[in-house]
Amino acid sequence: MISQFFVLSQRGDSIVFRDYRGDVPKGSAEIFFRKVKFWKEDGGEEAPPVFNVDGVNYFHVKVVGLLFVATSRTNLSPSLVLELLQRIARVIKDYLGVLNEDSLRKNFVLVYELLDEVVDFGYVQTTSTEILKSYIFNEPIMIDAGRLPPLGPAAMFMQGSKRMPGTAITKSVVANEPGGRKREEIFVDIIEKISITFSSSGYILTSEIDGTIQMKSYLTGNPEIRLALNEDLGIGRAGGRSAYDYGGSAGSGAVVLDDCNFHESVQLDSFDVDRTLTLVPPDGEFPVMNYRITQEFKPPFRINTLIEEAGSLKAEVILKIRAEFPSDITANTILVQMPLPAYTSRVSFELEPGTVGQTTDFKESNKRLEWSLKKVVGGSDHTLRAKLTFSQESHGNITKEAGPVSMTFTIPMHNPSRLQVKYLQIAKKSKTYNPYRWVRYVTQANSYVARI
Repeated sequence: MISQFFVLSQRGDSIVFRDYRGDVPKGSAEIFFRKVKFWKEDGGEEAPPVFNVDGVNYFHVKVVGLLFVATSRTNLSPSLVLELLQRIARVIKDYLGVLNEDSLRKNFVLVYELLDEVVDFGYVQTTSTEILKSYIFNEPIMIDAGRLPPLGPAAMFMQGSKRMPGTAITKSVVANEPGGRKREEIFVDIIEKISITFSSSGYILTSEIDGTIQMKSYLTGNPEIRLALNEDLGIGRAGGRSAYDYGGSAGSGAVVLDDCNFHESVQLDSFDVDRTLTLVPPDGEFPVMNYRITQEFKPPFRINTLIEEAGSLKAEVILKIRAEFPSDITANTILVQMPLPAYTSRVSFELEPGTVGQTTDFKESNKRLEWSLKKVVGGSDHTLRAKLTFSQESHGNITKEAGPVSMTFTIPMHNPSRLQVKYLQIAKKSKTYNPYRWVRYVTQANSYVARI
């Protein structure tokens, strides 16, 4: 069981605090934040999701910049508590529409009502948005969407030529539109987090995709939904066959999943026949299907690194990235990082002429080079030159003391696995019933590393 639950801002302010058992000191939030802010143990730069201070176990996850924390004096399963924290954040987001510090402060009465129903004396009761609707009576105070920061192209839902800004999904599942009306909509996200490790010569050493089909429904009456995936979707390695063996060629659109699991509301009666999922979506946001792919796929970016010594106290690093996806797709918020030798004292940068939306920085504290690109169009190349100055002579191979290069990025409307939603069919209540269907694809970097 958990003893306390609290939510902290990035500044360490306590936004929400609930003490369930009274066996942990009241100053635990301050102790936790000080420990996380100045973490120096185990040689790590960030505190792990679970740690112990003076006999108190602290569990935390970071959600949109907020720290969701639970404490306990008992020996609990870390994965259980971390999953609980994620689900609490999801339930709060379902009710408030948007999860940030402002919405939490304006809806603190509703949030405390939710926490009292989700956890009782430290024991979990339910994290189902649908079940909680029977016990929650406070109405959410909606945050003005115009005050939200722009989400950019990564937050655009698309359906053919129609586009809808990402703020369309920042609505409460329990609140109606102004005037009491309710817009019939359903949102489906195919989110793939990729992990790739490149060798120093550019070959792929490891590759993996952790994917999920996420759904959020604003449909009244909970109608039945049919979600059709690729007809040639394969599950399991099937005797060692690769993705290229299914359908005869790599270009046939065949997709092979190592394994997958489904939400409890999904019916699989026709899945083996035509790869169609049937479900009655519960209220709130939930994962329809989680899947994993460990077979090789085409990486969205290629990274090339060259380090040249320019004397006893100088060296030059050349970083080049190439976008391997189509030119009609744009990647956002790209960040390239590279650890430099510990004796690096100064770095000067040189970008390509006419470069716009790119910034560089040298983090003196941890000797790290950072290259930020606001957006990258598919098929383009970008190069950075960095001249390093050392405080002492290098007595070894510089390439062994620098790197590896890592990247983080988001690519909307692109998924390397080629998994697709072929159609989204909603059971009709009448001939005029035609709700909006929004489907998007998002690729994110989970671990994207290139050795030097």
